[in-house]
Amino acid sequence: MVSKTDDIPASVPSCNPVDLAREGETANDKDTTSKTASKDPCACGHRGDTAVMNGDAGHDQAEEADSKQDSNADADPAEDANEQEVIVIQDTGFTVKIQAPGTEPFDLQVSPQEMVQEIHQVLMDREDTCHRTCFSLQLDGNVLDNFAELKSIEGLQEGSLLKVVEEPYTVREARIHIRHIRDLLKSLDPSDAYNGVDCNSLSFLSVFTDGDLGDTGKRKKKGNELEQIDCTPPEHILPGSKERPLVPLQPQNKDWKPMQCLKVLTMSGWNPPPGNRKMHGDLMYLYIVTVEDRHVSITASTRGFYLNQSTTYVFNPKPANPSFLSHSLVELLSQIGAAFKKNFTALQKKRVQRNPFERIATPFQVYSWTAPQIDHAMDCVRAEDAYTSRLGYEEHIPGQTRDWNEELQTTRELSRKNLPERLLRERAIFKVHSDFAGAATRGAMAVIDGNVMAINPGEETRMQMFIWNNIFFSLGFDVRDHYRELGGDAAAHAAPTNDLNGVRAYSAVDVEGLYTLGTVVVDYRGYRVTAQSIIPGILEREQEQSVIYGSIDFGKTVVSHPKYLELLEKTSRPLKVQHHAVLNEKDTAVELCSSVECKGIIGNDSRHYILDLLRTFPPDLNYLPVEGEELAPESQKLVFPRQHRHRLACLRQELIEAFVEHRYLLFMKMAALQLMQQKANKDKTAALHDTSTADAESESKPQALEASEKVPDGTPTSPTSSESTLSPDDAEATTVSENSAPENQEAPADLKSAVPTANTNGTHEPSAAERQNGGCDSPLEGKEADENIPGLAQAKELAESLAAEDGSGIDPKSREVVLNACKAVGSISNTSFDIRFNPDIFSPGVRFPDDSTEDIQKQKQLLKDAAAFLVSFQAPSFVKDCLDHSSLPMDGATMTEALHQRGINMRYLGTVLEFVDNMPAKAQLEHIYRIGISELITRCAKHIFKTYLQGVELSALSAAVSHFLNCLLSSFPDAVAHLPADELVSRRKSRKRRNRVPGGGDNTAWASLTPSELWKNINSEAQSYYHFNLQCESVDQAVEKYGLQKITLLREISIKTGIQILIKEYNFDSRHKPAFTEEDILNIFPVVKHVNPKASDAFHFFQSGQAKVQQGFLKEGCELINEALNLFNNVYGAMHVEICACLRLLARLNYIMGDHPEALSNQQKAVLMSERVLGIEHPNTVQEYMHLALYCFANGQLSTALKLLYRARYLMLVVCAEDHPEMALLDSNIGLVLHGVMEYDLSLRFLENALAINSKYHGPRSLKVALSHHLVARVYESKAEFRSALQHEKEGYTRYKNQVGEAHEKTKESSEYLKYLTQQAVALQRTMNEIYKNGSNASIMPLKFTAPSMASVLEQLNIINGIIFIPLSPSPYEEDTMQQPSVRTGGPEN
Repeated sequence: MVSKTDDIPASVPSCNPVDLAREGETANDKDTTSKTASKDPCACGHRGDTAVMNGDAGHDQAEEADSKQDSNADADPAEDANEQEVIVIQDTGFTVKIQAPGTEPFDLQVSPQEMVQEIHQVLMDREDTCHRTCFSLQLDGNVLDNFAELKSIEGLQEGSLLKVVEEPYTVREARIHIRHIRDLLKSLDPSDAYNGVDCNSLSFLSVFTDGDLGDTGKRKKKGNELEQIDCTPPEHILPGSKERPLVPLQPQNKDWKPMQCLKVLTMSGWNPPPGNRKMHGDLMYLYIVTVEDRHVSITASTRGFYLNQSTTYVFNPKPANPSFLSHSLVELLSQIGAAFKKNFTALQKKRVQRNPFERIATPFQVYSWTAPQIDHAMDCVRAEDAYTSRLGYEEHIPGQTRDWNEELQTTRELSRKNLPERLLRERAIFKVHSDFAGAATRGAMAVIDGNVMAINPGEETRMQMFIWNNIFFSLGFDVRDHYRELGGDAAAHAAPTNDLNGVRAYSAVDVEGLYTLGTVVVDYRGYRVTAQSIIPGILEREQEQSVIYGSIDFGKTVVSHPKYLELLEKTSRPLKVQHHAVLNEKDTAVELCSSVECKGIIGNDSRHYILDLLRTFPPDLNYLPVEGEELAPESQKLVFPRQHRHRLACLRQELIEAFVEHRYLLFMKMAALQLMQQKANKDKTAALHDTSTADAESESKPQALEASEKVPDGTPTSPTSSESTLSPDDAEATTVSENSAPENQEAPADLKSAVPTANTNGTHEPSAAERQNGGCDSPLEGKEADENIPGLAQAKELAESLAAEDGSGIDPKSREVVLNACKAVGSISNTSFDIRFNPDIFSPGVRFPDDSTEDIQKQKQLLKDAAAFLVSFQAPSFVKDCLDHSSLPMDGATMTEALHQRGINMRYLGTVLEFVDNMPAKAQLEHIYRIGISELITRCAKHIFKTYLQGVELSALSAAVSHFLNCLLSSFPDAVAHLPADELVSRRKSRKRRNRVPGGGDNTAWASLTPSELWKNINSEAQSYYHFNLQCESVDQAVEKYGLQKITLLREISIKTGIQILIKEYNFDSRHKPAFTEEDILNIFPVVKHVNPKASDAFHFFQSGQAKVQQGFLKEGCELINEALNLFNNVYGAMHVEICACLRLLARLNYIMGDHPEALSNQQKAVLMSERVLGIEHPNTVQEYMHLALYCFANGQLSTALKLLYRARYLMLVVCAEDHPEMALLDSNIGLVLHGVMEYDLSLRFLENALAINSKYHGPRSLKVALSHHLVARVYESKAEFRSALQHEKEGYTRYKNQVGEAHEKTKESSEYLKYLTQQAVALQRTMNEIYKNGSNASIMPLKFTAPSMASVLEQLNIINGIIFIPLSPSPYEEDTMQQPSVRTGGPEN
């Protein structure tokens, strides 16, 4: 399948290094996109691209091809440890002339690192040459090699003429040509995006911006645009509207009305050509029906395409007369049908006008949960793909199927000594991973749909295993009672995700010589499938012989191996895994550095693989009741331990990191306090006494600390004190990572480069990978709790010198201090801080040698402490972050992410909800409570749906899904399932078939589900899994009791289970008929979990850029972020969430620095990318729409700004309803823009709603509320309703006065405005009195009614959106109105 080069215009207006490149994207899974756009070298001298390969080199054996293509391979950077310079050195570009048959010669900008291949791509994409695929490029009659770099070609220079020469076809080239033509014909058709194939996804931005923002801004007259704006929002998005329509989610895009060029283009039934015709050069036959209804048969021959004389039933391959022999199919079709010629030209014009970001393939498939009814058209390529076994598209790949394991491991082995090499390596790793995830997903679906033969076909279905396309598939059931001790099927279902987390952790640590398997977990149609790459040779051997490290029977027999110990030792520090010994069946001790289940196997390729990493992280004792073990009081207070489905519950990596950091802080404080005491009393008795107090202290410390950390952010911490205790690396951490606390902006910049980061564990400097893994730059990360502990710096020095030497040069007293502190915090070493966990504690069947009893006790205590830390520290801190709005989840997914970032597993959802429920400020957390409840209900429903689906056979799938949704969401009390008519007849047959497809069984049992039964199950699931008491007997009761909305529940359950429904208005509340019929269920998609390889260098640039911005160095920040963007593009190609975050920050910086058009252009890309990569109604997309609206307004595009804001409000209503703090910001934006276009009444509706929401969520004393009052007052002033205006401004004034004092400029401004309003009110009253007194002949003074100036509206918009133009440390006022920009600009997660 050829690369989908059709899609990129030859010239993209703004050349950003970002613009386009899906690197080395090959002619396999993802349609490639070419790199045209970044042709002309951009401002920063980088091309955002490198080669895109097509056809032959199709599957970039990641290293050879990739190394050829890397544009920076020969840059030799002056590499130094903390390089902040722009690194990639580029040669300057030059221009060549290209002469294609039948067109005028044209100029093309190229760069010396490009390959000839890339010029091919450009030509296959240009409007006038896009129909050619089979040609060579010639310079002075010499054919250029496709894979040569341009600089290596002799005689190629500025102004050279390259000729495009048509080459003879082969069967392969003819196929590629037909595919390419089909892609061109389908280039505007969204059906691939709806069907979730080929990494296409939806984007609707262009519907609201009427094409590209950049151009329209210049064309429109800026000034008098006011007259022709229609500002009325649709009814359903007005504040207070109760209707939530679904149809506007996917507005009609006029470009998608298909322009029909052909009725049918398909392979003819006469294929393949018989021998005698082969010898005449016939390659294949096509059958075509033109728009004019002419049926023709076409021969593809080595010389090109021509009409033959065959008909449907008579084979006559002789050329027709005239035969119209043409080298390109398009030229032939243009000759035989006028409509084809006209429509094809129009289609290509439209295609090249579309924004590139609307068409580039995404790295991982995004599925849409709604779709319109699409006409199913004939498509020869799709049909061919479905029925030829296209395992990785063999037709285009030399060497048949891909050896995934080899590709995954070879890319890891690429060298990584300097930046270009690391980029190359990361790109290769990312590319192979995204291809592997795509292939694994297709394979898993094929397995569940019953299209793959099992490797053990004799066994029953749940035990079967499969191999497809060199990937091994197994089902998530407890096969051979492997997990019987651990919870049977429930454990077998949890194990794959735990294993995947382990694979993630080990691949992030990235130790040379230690290999993990490619792993993807797919949930599809109620089954969980694990897809893994295959260790070479493993299928030929018995497992017993091949495992040389670890245990295959959960610890009864255990073996170890020195090489594995050496490799795993390197991971033990970053992953906090303790080196420990266990007893084997002969009672001898065996050394391990991982959990016992972790198996080491040396493959036939002599690489050391580790697999079964499901216990990489220590067990979670809150959910693992162990006889005779008492948990910490904090856990017991919350009724832990609780019974869980399985015994594999473990702590998240983020929690382990947070816990260790917390302990490090304690360690430092302990040492500091003791040093102070030593100073105070030099006599020995005191020192002795000291040790005991230290121990006592360690008991009381956690509670004390917790109390001090609960101080809300509002209480100002004096900067001086925190600065004096912030040691340099502490400040670094604060600025870089903790970019949400306003204080950190005061961290002096010069501290930045001092001292390397504090050692998380003794001497270890955390690696890039760990930091991204939720690790932190420094254990002290911005904790202000340690206000003024004297001696802290001294303690730190001591700890560092101890770690650095063997400790001999340090006096015994100090050593004792450290020893005591180590004991108190549970460090495994006595001379330095080092906390690690033994993952085998409490594993059934694992026994430890007697000499390690003390150690094991210590470890048990650590585990209890960590479990207590989660419930007593992390959960409350999440609630506190929600309370001060530094964490603002909008839907289930963002809430899950926020909890996971703090290391809280979703099984604690019930506990978190109870915390929220018992908060005194519960009203200010209502949005969190509501999102949490809907997440809890939909998760319970998902658990039930999983087992429900397993009993449904394929032919009844849509009926079963619609029945389930009716029981879940419809108010109709007696939902009855519609059994498909023929179901009952085939009963006997299906008995026989039962063994073959997973999901035989009594295939009508699903039909007996009733709404009351389903809700009863949801309640009991909530109770047993989340330990939460829901008490809802029906959906209506749930909606009533918790303030949910059904459309939100529908969105959440569809996304979680992969259901795709028809986009139309559903009547959920009808009591007479069910809401869904089987026709409404369009598809069921897989839900896929996989590893996300990271671009570590790019991420560092991004972080240091953020830090610079935080400190107010905007220009330097901007350069770093631009560089990060470049590197991200180099690794991920053009589409990725992290690029999206990068673009958003860049746009914001452009805006602050006054470059509005550039801000607009970057933000437009960010919106498109967010829609494409995260989904059209993802909370992040809603935010991006808001930012874009602001920049549109600043560029004078008012109507566009309003459309975008209305779209954002609609999406937000669907995602999380009106009652959400973020809605206040959105409504203030809408109100301000409407005020600017003089729609005062409308403006008031939005601003007053914002005021109400702000008062509710920020508390009446907040400065946000003061600002809201001021905005409302301004609108009343414009309406000349001075009394109301005064009332509101007084409210605002009082708040300013009480919060920031009389002297503050805001209070002064407010009082000035009050004076002015009073004058106006008095003047108005005088005039009115004058009129009453003198009637018509009154002399009326003209009143000043002010229509707001655009500048003043923009100024207010900037304030509410937290944009401040003077990068100084914010005053308390700004702290409040500024949503601490850092929060909004932070990494991809916000």
